[in-house]
Amino acid sequence: MIRLILATLLLLFGSPALAQSPLIIAHRGASGERPEHTRMAYERAIEQGADFIEPDLVMSRDGVLIVRHENEIGGTTDVAYRPEFADRRTTKIIDGQSVTGWFTEDFTWAELQTLYARERLPDLRPENTAFDDLEPILSFEQVLEIARHASARTGRIIGVVPELKHPSYFASVGLPMEDAFVAVLERHGLTGAEAPVIVQCFEVGTLRRLDARIDTPLLQLIAASGGPADDRGLSYDAMTTPQGLAEIATYADWIGVDTALIEPEPGAPTTLVADAQAARLKVAAWTFRAENAFLPEGDRIGSDPAAHGRLRERLARFAGYGLDAAFMDQPGLGGSRE
Repeated sequence: MIRLILATLLLLFGSPALAQSPLIIAHRGASGERPEHTRMAYERAIEQGADFIEPDLVMSRDGVLIVRHENEIGGTTDVAYRPEFADRRTTKIIDGQSVTGWFTEDFTWAELQTLYARERLPDLRPENTAFDDLEPILSFEQVLEIARHASARTGRIIGVVPELKHPSYFASVGLPMEDAFVAVLERHGLTGAEAPVIVQCFEVGTLRRLDARIDTPLLQLIAASGGPADDRGLSYDAMTTPQGLAEIATYADWIGVDTALIEPEPGAPTTLVADAQAARLKVAAWTFRAENAFLPEGDRIGSDPAAHGRLRERLARFAGYGLDAAFMDQPGLGGSRE
């Protein structure tokens, strides 16, 4: 109960007392151990003590919010091996990039439910391929139910951190993601400021519009380069200045940033965490992964890209910088959650 109260206070107001223990957001579930966005990945993360589970949201042709890393699903499902869907393979422009494959918006939810999830990074995570083709794609509402049932089972609130992927693109093809998303939150009673949900998006306009419609906490995602797809005149560099952070604070409660923006080199942090917190924004960092391939050189052990490096030490450094939350592929390595 104490941990629940403290976690809730941090979510709503921030708490210096917890600066040494960032909240753990299971990035697509325990995606370092199970194929991402599957029920088994989320349940594994909850078993390991994650505070939140994270689903990426895209849309089906009939307007259902479904959970996949991208709307192109050739690498995360068995669709490429399904002859009945061979003619759905196509090329599209998504946020200015040409992408070839199979896209969720070309399938109904009923069709998508016949597909099975697969490991997205089989070369780095070969053990995860043992779980390929065992579980179907999930909807957003199913992930909310996983969190609700786990909260009742464990006696602690399991939060959800959904990311709206490419909302401007989906709106352009007649699929208004924001409307569908708000409708789901309303059905589940999750539109209040105390809801155990943090809504994330790279697009600024989406978050601004959601801020006018719901009180659910919002998180502005910020990459190490480029800018929001819905505002080509705005750069992420500008958004991380004190002025930019103050502007974000007019509509969001959090920022979620690439770890490189906080620590370009091991042990050499920037002032971003302090600057954001001075603007009354909480800070989450993405993504903490154990494999050498995803770690800076100073945190690697050996030369095998798939081998695990010094993730615990890396997370401890970020905790020392005052980080509020960490997106992790291996939430079980996040330290004690007692």
